[in-house]
Amino acid sequence: MSKFEKYLAVWVAFCMGFGLFLSKYIPGVGETINSWQVRGISIPIGICLFLMMYPAMLNLQISELRKLRDAPRPIILTLISNWIIAPIVAAVLASIFLKGQQQLIIAIILLGSSPCTAMVLVWGKLADGNQEQNVVNTSLNTITILFLYVPIVSLLTGIQNISIDRWALIVSGLVFIGLPLIIGIISKRIIINLKGEAWFNDIFRPLVGKISIGALLTTLIVLFSLNGQVLLNNFDLLGLVSIPLLLGFLIVVAYNLIITKIAGLAYKEGVITVLIGSSSHFEIAIAAAVSMYGVGSVAALGTTMGLFWEVPIMLGLVALAKYLNKKNFWKSSKTTATE
Repeated sequence: MSKFEKYLAVWVAFCMGFGLFLSKYIPGVGETINSWQVRGISIPIGICLFLMMYPAMLNLQISELRKLRDAPRPIILTLISNWIIAPIVAAVLASIFLKGQQQLIIAIILLGSSPCTAMVLVWGKLADGNQEQNVVNTSLNTITILFLYVPIVSLLTGIQNISIDRWALIVSGLVFIGLPLIIGIISKRIIINLKGEAWFNDIFRPLVGKISIGALLTTLIVLFSLNGQVLLNNFDLLGLVSIPLLLGFLIVVAYNLIITKIAGLAYKEGVITVLIGSSSHFEIAIAAAVSMYGVGSVAALGTTMGLFWEVPIMLGLVALAKYLNKKNFWKSSKTTATE
């Protein structure tokens, strides 16, 4: 992880503040960018959202999925956390703490229903976890998101009688998950054939990763410049949405720590299970919120708080995992996930 990525939360906070500054003193900037639309979709933001998603889809390695049968237990535990525990916890906490704030409730559900497929590779490396398991899990998440994200969000909002534009949600899933996945698979094959796998991993992926972060920060500036006045008049909204977010992280992390301990996993496998099972794919959540409610919506701003909190929390979780390993919380890692 570069120093810039390590302090991503700082840059996120800066871009949020800069967006608020533009909203108050130069409001025309965000409005002009958002006005470049085709059928209600902001072209600049659409491009940024695609660039945010594309690098994550390059992590898909179909060949690695064959290893699932060699060590299914940690993978199964992660899937349960990602697609059952985390979404339910998010929905319940949102309904408790965000009554009357439907867009914020939806923002929490969007975040809780989106397992990570990108940054967790960095967290796993920092924690010295089993990176082979990490690749298998992130590849599996990339595929399952395509089929499970829209149904689970629809189910959880439906249970709470919250009306959402399901067609817009489906379109956002196809455009910002399906399309980047297809282009990622095709471009990866072409680039490796032309330049080799080493060039793809050492040059191309780091480059698009930097572009992705730039697109993310640009999107945040536009989001907060468009809705800045609403936030300045209702600044408590960001604090309000942070309550279920932080409490949800605490509950899901605690669950994953306990379940990996009970399952008897070794450190290298246990820490990856905890990290993947506790993280979210905030890019997908932001893209879905923007597609359904627009760039200047409260829902879009709510999803950005997931990004704001996740980076420091996951870095803290890496440090906690290393501490617990010293205290022999998990078994010693004498075996790998494929043994």
